[in-house]
Amino acid sequence: MNPSTLALLLIVVPVGSAALTACILRKYHALATLLSVLVATFYLGGALDLALSGARFEHSFEWLKLANLTINLGFKFDDLAALMLSIVGIVGFCVHIFSLGYMKDDPAKARYFAGLSIFMASMTGIVFADNLFMMFIFWELVGFSSYVLINHWHEKDGPMNASKKAFITNRVGDFGFLIGILMCYWLRGTVNLSELTAQASAGTAVISTAIPLLLFCGAVGKSAQLPLQVWLPDAMEGPTPVSALIHAATMVAAGIYMLCRIEVLMVPDALTVISWVGALTAVYAALCAIIQRDIKKVLAYSTLSQLGYMVTAFGLGSLTIHSETGAEILVKAGVGAAMFHLTTHAFFKALLFLGSGSVIHGCHHEQDIFKMGGLRGHMKVTFITFTLGVAAISGFPLLAGFFSKDAILYLAYENNKAIFALLAVTAALTAFYMIRMWIIVFFGKARSDHAAHAHEGGFVLQAPLALLAVLAVFGGYRSFYPHGFEGIFNLVAEAEGPAKLGMLVVSLIVLSLGAGLAFAVYRSVATLTQHDPLEAKFPKLFIFIISLKESFDSVYTYYIDKVQQRFAMLLNFFDLLGLGGFIRLGAGAVSILGFGVRALHVGKLNVYLYWFFFGVVLLWLYVAGIF
Repeated sequence: MNPSTLALLLIVVPVGSAALTACILRKYHALATLLSVLVATFYLGGALDLALSGARFEHSFEWLKLANLTINLGFKFDDLAALMLSIVGIVGFCVHIFSLGYMKDDPAKARYFAGLSIFMASMTGIVFADNLFMMFIFWELVGFSSYVLINHWHEKDGPMNASKKAFITNRVGDFGFLIGILMCYWLRGTVNLSELTAQASAGTAVISTAIPLLLFCGAVGKSAQLPLQVWLPDAMEGPTPVSALIHAATMVAAGIYMLCRIEVLMVPDALTVISWVGALTAVYAALCAIIQRDIKKVLAYSTLSQLGYMVTAFGLGSLTIHSETGAEILVKAGVGAAMFHLTTHAFFKALLFLGSGSVIHGCHHEQDIFKMGGLRGHMKVTFITFTLGVAAISGFPLLAGFFSKDAILYLAYENNKAIFALLAVTAALTAFYMIRMWIIVFFGKARSDHAAHAHEGGFVLQAPLALLAVLAVFGGYRSFYPHGFEGIFNLVAEAEGPAKLGMLVVSLIVLSLGAGLAFAVYRSVATLTQHDPLEAKFPKLFIFIISLKESFDSVYTYYIDKVQQRFAMLLNFFDLLGLGGFIRLGAGAVSILGFGVRALHVGKLNVYLYWFFFGVVLLWLYVAGIF
């Protein structure tokens, strides 16, 4: 099959599946589920076929023309797109299979699987987009599908409020994104990615700090960076497989992917801002994670933190290295390190979210980690795979997260020592809160009836965990990736160079500090109650983190209640008395005139005759010049 045709089918087929389900199969849950899973299987096969075939192409056609503005829809399929498409296909397929068991008894699973299909198509559009206009169209469709999936259990207040919060917060970032696209078109005359690259290569591109920062606003919203991070933890109200697909591996990673696509637009000042936003997000989210009791919110804040790592890596930009001959070589290591960590994170975080879904399913939908305990004996497959995910994200040597995290740490060490310090602290906190959760959930004794009677899920829940566990272990080795991807990972290898041993030592120290502190605080796991010993030992730390976490919501709530609503009331006042009053005055005058005219038409001939003579008299007086 022609590669461009297959690429088009990867968008069209999921859309067709969702449309067929919505129009015909809404009440036929089994058929809708089967259709969606078959589409996910086709998608996985097509994505891997495109990625591994070595086919790289660009193709576009004119979609809309308004005067001098031309908007094209097209495909740009290179190594970067191939890698991202593979991630979407693998994680999407695992989530579909896992959902067969997790959503088995859900009364609206047809709608759920239709939402998954819409999301897969929307995410694919972002991956393939050869220009920023097309990317924005599918960017908004991803936001819509996220809203639908978070709000799947819309009869509950939690999911309903969380979906609205996610949708509105993302619109704030997307407004800046759209302004950046329009400004890019205005100053550069194009938003086509290849043409922008050609401009940069020719040295004729207009240099602007505003354009990359405005485009970065889209990533701030979609990838939940400060100060728009507030939506992601609340989005955990949706089904757990949705959290794995959208809020761990693909949708939130779209912001990182978009930044890598527009790397040619970046200027030093913009990269500095981006790197600091990412670093502050990473350490902020890691602090919030250490006090969470909800297993999904621990992972949500972990996702925020790891996304901060990726954003920081991109913002750190290029790195000067020395070749064997002594010549200086400028390596764009930021893109490579960001995409490398995006890839490994997609594997181990999807594993952790689906693992948490297995735990929640086995504990009869209990999510409080302090009401679990002792699950190691009840859920052995989940325990083993979850342990590998925890080790990978914590930076355990030779696992996936170890390699990608080290690349970012080394890049930070070479380019910005202050950011390196923040990321090292974040790495220690990551090891602490992940080991904390692992100990509390799987060790000790059961602290609730649900935990005491926990059970392992069936094959459809265990198989995706096993596959993702393999990827979490081997996803950091360059030899694991097929020919064609080495360009991305060579950037990482060249950036690290001979400093790998030094970063290994730093990583081991950081890992030991975080894990050691977790074991020290929670060493009495056998006698652990439903109260967190960390809070008892460090109450002021808890108060500080809670106030830090709630400060953003407080500011936004104050703005909405005290500023936005009052401004809306003021506009409404002017609308009623100003514009509305003017319109009503005119309407009233016309109404009075109409009433008078209607009074003249009484349907009696003698009255019309009197008015006729009255008019003749007035006309005679006017002609005579009397008045």
